[in-house]
Amino acid sequence: MDNLAILVPLAPFIMVCFIVWTKHQRKLAELQMANTAEKAAQYASHSRELDERVRVLERIVTDGGYDTALQIEALRDAREVEAQRRTERDQAIN
Repeated sequence: MDNLAILVPLAPFIMVCFIVWTKHQRKLAELQMANTAEKAAQYASHSRELDERVRVLERIVTDGGYDTALQIEALRDAREVEAQRRTERDQAIN
């Protein structure tokens, strides 16, 4: 009975602590979901870039009429431009 007399006045404080903890856990979960979604978008973008590069390489290998060295140099130039754009975009974000 003495324990109950102590717990009754503490109940509101315990409830407030539980509510604050629950809100904190919800915010953490939302941040984690946002981070996961951002990583998924980055992986999808990277996957698209790799698919495109594979298609170009397949076309170079299968098409005998093209000058392979010129196409490889063109790809290098395109990758350099894309890398520069990515760097500029990352700097703009930060």
